[in-house]
Amino acid sequence: GRIGDLEGEIAAILVENSICVAPFSEIQMSEMPVSSSKNPWKVNPEEEKKRLDLRDTHLIFSIDPQGCEDVDDALSVRALPNGNLELGVHIADVTHFVAANSYTDVEARARATTYYLADRRYDMLPSILSADVCSLLSGVDRYAVSVLWELEKESYEMLRVCYSKTIIRSAYKLVYEAAQGLLDGDTSVVGDILELKNLDERTRQQKLAELVWAISKLTDIARHVRAKRDSCGALELEGVEIRVQLDDKHNIHDLIPKQPLEVHETVAECMILANHWVAKKISENFPHQALLRQHPPPRQEFFTELRECASAKGFSIDTRSNKALAESLDKANDPLDPIVNKLLRSMATHAMSNALYFSTGSCPEEEFHHYGLALEKYTHFTSPIRRYADIVVHRLLMAATLNDTEGDVKDYVFSNKDLQELCRHINNRNRAAQHAQKQSTELFQCMYFKDKTPETDERCIADGVIYSIRTNGVLVFVPRYGIKGAAYMKNKEGLVISCQHGSCCEWKPGSLHRFQNKITSTTTTGESVTLTLFDHITVKILVQTSRCHADTIKLEIIRNAPYQTSDAEVSQNFHVVKSDLVKEVSQSAEEAQRAQEKAHVEVIDEDYQEYCQTKGASLYQLLEEIRDLALLDVSADIRT
Repeated sequence: GRIGDLEGEIAAILVENSICVAPFSEIQMSEMPVSSSKNPWKVNPEEEKKRLDLRDTHLIFSIDPQGCEDVDDALSVRALPNGNLELGVHIADVTHFVAANSYTDVEARARATTYYLADRRYDMLPSILSADVCSLLSGVDRYAVSVLWELEKESYEMLRVCYSKTIIRSAYKLVYEAAQGLLDGDTSVVGDILELKNLDERTRQQKLAELVWAISKLTDIARHVRAKRDSCGALELEGVEIRVQLDDKHNIHDLIPKQPLEVHETVAECMILANHWVAKKISENFPHQALLRQHPPPRQEFFTELRECASAKGFSIDTRSNKALAESLDKANDPLDPIVNKLLRSMATHAMSNALYFSTGSCPEEEFHHYGLALEKYTHFTSPIRRYADIVVHRLLMAATLNDTEGDVKDYVFSNKDLQELCRHINNRNRAAQHAQKQSTELFQCMYFKDKTPETDERCIADGVIYSIRTNGVLVFVPRYGIKGAAYMKNKEGLVISCQHGSCCEWKPGSLHRFQNKITSTTTTGESVTLTLFDHITVKILVQTSRCHADTIKLEIIRNAPYQTSDAEVSQNFHVVKSDLVKEVSQSAEEAQRAQEKAHVEVIDEDYQEYCQTKGASLYQLLEEIRDLALLDVSADIRT
């Protein structure tokens, strides 16, 4: 594709990260269950006899982001007859529909994960499973694998746990904002809960009271579980996470940073709890063939910059253990500037090693520990729709606990050697997925600012916070857009920046002097400007283009002072800008596509004359077709 074309740039990101997005084949689709609006999928009576039926006994609901279709997980909490509580985490039973070594299984194994880009996703499983039959939507019967704990009613001490194949019917499909509203006592969100509409007032109030009690009790339990992990040194880290909102037609509606809500923590804590208990179970039963997730302690030298930055604000960061680090980060809070703590937590995140999947037979048990979560054993069990590791774990759990007689245990369990090889593949694909997501977000940011005139457009001017000092400038975080980038204080001509009394900066002859926590620019006429860690400055956002590499955001210092605007205006501008950003980029791409379709023949001829390219759709598509035609020996892949 042409440089700067949205679809061409996305295709380049996919190729660069070796991501195959070919449609699922006919033979893979032939393995899928039948389900349509006229003939929806139904529970099999024979299968019903083998499962624990929770449809009439449990109030089950899911809490997910707006527009989520692939609902992996649902939650429940109820009072037992003996006065204790029962907490339930219910996960879609994907392995019931994806048999080991089937065509769909081999394809899911190759993809390893669902790939989420800024404006789209590429599923690991066909949508008939991910968005329909396996998705735990409200008001429909679904197969699940449930982890149920009996808790002491006041201390929430875990008395027993059981793992069961179940049939569930979720009562509500909630979004995070609605669940948080119910938790906060905000009745205005009730109108957003579809399942409470078209009910008489008495029934609505009764059902609402049940739901509010369940969310409140879940949150209380999650706080208790979190406090227990905190006491062991669990870390609360910070990342710049941008979430794309899609409308009903899957067009981008808005691009906003993830707003932290307590209900996020509630759901996450329940999932962490389930993952931890499943990890303990499968590693006990398969001590040398279980798939777990380890997070090794970071090397101390990686924390050097974090410690230096914190000391610039008078904070001391103790990195000797995860518990000491967590407590230090909690104390490193500037009441006048909350962005400081966010940046310190972001630096701690960057200092961490990556968490990786591994086979329990490949390393000693003392290395199983998950540093960030402060857990001795951990795995991924709660998202089998979008992660192949979870599918492997589901099969291990089936073999470990459910005495399933339908197949040989060999069908569920890899050898240690084969499992370790699979873990390497999944880890590799996860890195590719994270990189592609980051690149696609940066692509949208660049495409938005590329068409702006920085000198006249106020949207290109923003407040930035210095978070690192370099020899020729500073690294700056722009909270308004979630952008991080370099701002140079010395240009290619050797001139240095000069900012006097809050006026606009200029380039003048001079020199730079870097210190541990600050950098000083001094001109030949004696004027000097000093920038210190965590200073707020005003920056101009530009795009640096290249024919050889992807465009990058470039920041230019305008004033050595914070960007002057009211808090209300910042909040208002933020949402307007984010909405404008994605709408404008999408609209420009659509207009370019229409123009290209009108002049399709001329464009191909022009490309052929200029680049001597073939007249096919693209070289990438041609290579994908050749790949599909290749005769592959899959016998080694099928062997378990």
